[in-house]
Amino acid sequence: MSAEPDFPALRANRYRDLWCGQVLDDRVDTEARVAGWVHRRRDHGGLVFIDLRDRTGLVQLVFDPDDAGQAFELGHRLRSEDVLSVAGRIVRRSPETVNPELPTGEFELRVSEADLLADAETPPFEIEGFSGEVNEDMRLRHRYLDLRRERVRHAIEVRHRVAKALRDFLTDEGFYEIETPMLSRSTPEGARDFLVPSRREPGSFYALPQSPQLFKQLLMIGGFERYFQIVRCFRDEDQRADRQPDFTQLDVEMSFVGVEDVLDLNERLLAAVFERVGGPRLELPLARIGYDEALSRYGTDRPDLRFGLELTELTDLLAATEFKVFRGVIESGGVVKGLNAGARDVPRSVLDGFIGRAQELGAKGLVWAFREGDGWRSPTAKFLADDELRALNERLGAGEGDLLLVVADRPEVANAVLAQLRVELAERFELIDLAAEAFCWVVDWPMFAWNADEERWDPLHHPFTAPAGEFDPARAGEARALAYDVVWNGQEMGGGSIRISDPELQERVFEAIGIGPEQARERFGFLLDALKYGAPPHGGIAYGLDRIVQRLLHADSIREVIAFPKSASGADPLTGAPAPVDDAQLRELGLAARGARRA
Repeated sequence: MSAEPDFPALRANRYRDLWCGQVLDDRVDTEARVAGWVHRRRDHGGLVFIDLRDRTGLVQLVFDPDDAGQAFELGHRLRSEDVLSVAGRIVRRSPETVNPELPTGEFELRVSEADLLADAETPPFEIEGFSGEVNEDMRLRHRYLDLRRERVRHAIEVRHRVAKALRDFLTDEGFYEIETPMLSRSTPEGARDFLVPSRREPGSFYALPQSPQLFKQLLMIGGFERYFQIVRCFRDEDQRADRQPDFTQLDVEMSFVGVEDVLDLNERLLAAVFERVGGPRLELPLARIGYDEALSRYGTDRPDLRFGLELTELTDLLAATEFKVFRGVIESGGVVKGLNAGARDVPRSVLDGFIGRAQELGAKGLVWAFREGDGWRSPTAKFLADDELRALNERLGAGEGDLLLVVADRPEVANAVLAQLRVELAERFELIDLAAEAFCWVVDWPMFAWNADEERWDPLHHPFTAPAGEFDPARAGEARALAYDVVWNGQEMGGGSIRISDPELQERVFEAIGIGPEQARERFGFLLDALKYGAPPHGGIAYGLDRIVQRLLHADSIREVIAFPKSASGADPLTGAPAPVDDAQLRELGLAARGARRA
């Protein structure tokens, strides 16, 4: 993506009157003072050349004994990452010394004065010419140095520009930016809370917000009608490439709206932000896929639409099969699904690897086959009738030599396994158009998913999501939700819903997920009371800001676009967090640590 020059107004002071990146044609033959870090030094005996770096770029300094006087000796002593302020005259470089790779490459500053502001020790890894081979723990332990690298600095700049574009668009649309509390009470929102003990009420705890969900609903009841916030959120869950314990989201809520109103505003929001920051050009309206269709065709509610390899339902073709593996799965309520990976020349070792990968992902096994004539070349072919093989080939659209992969298991397992294999196959066989950008809305969600371990219904979004149509707690599994997620290249960017604005309906939804009247009153009494005083229909969405910037920059992880991220284990190598505290602090809180490291 392209980047706008970042040359904010600079008020001259004793250290500088010009950004390094502003040493351009319009300043030739003028005096200037710049400041920054020594990026590179080249000592040619009679002359010393320094590339000086600030956040706007590089400028070449020339220390010449005829111009620099006493500053010339300083030029000989400078090392990488020393902090410097210099004054001198801006001139054009001779044609043979022009550096076409730099915006300032035609110019240089002939130093007449120089002040060493900080003498830097040798960094633990190279800043200039960084190859990426330094391990992440080392980079994060010295993050203040890692931030000096161009790639990281650019990511933080893009993040700022995205946040500003979001604020500008929403402000123009009549939204107020309103802060909500960081300390509240624990509520069930799908992940573990981070708890904060109360010193004044021993045994009681605040919770850090997983999201501002309840507060933004209260703001709608309070009559603000349009709210947004770029807010820190906290979830005590395992790390992934697009998740860490503390993260940033854009939170948006609107009153007197339905699903179409929310989707329309958010499509315009994304298009406007991407136009401002150099992201992809969106064709509106975005594609919409129903939840059931997404699972049926792609095995996931986060489908990557940049390539085919769609999943195919095969269960009905095998209902009477004599193959015991397939028949047993079908009779126990499972499914048989497959995908056609196209004509591939794949060795047996790779096919065995596919089986192992499917088992890693939770399947009992995987069937591979190549179409040969009307049948299959596969260890499984001998267990299937000729008419079954012909029907499977036809359903899968198999041509001669096509590689077919089939999983028989519980529906959620078959979908999840084939969804992941679909992506890995597309990467292996280079089927993904890396220049493509595929967006879609996933809509028409079920309200709940059955939690077999806890023997209860769990909300697929959260318990404040409004149902589509009438709602009967006794038939919770049939209920659909007014919910929506926006997906970009197979990654969820944001999700939201229309909220429940009727207190009686909210209590029935609580009942469906096992929260009785007393527990609902204890945990959500403030919300239930507020809903009784004239709650407008309202809804909204929350985006992962880190994920948006990650996707814009094609970064591998959100850690690459956060100024001070946690490591993959959730630790902070820079500060040493999490860390034990001393016994005196614990006593103040009425707590004791069991089996923990002592401070």
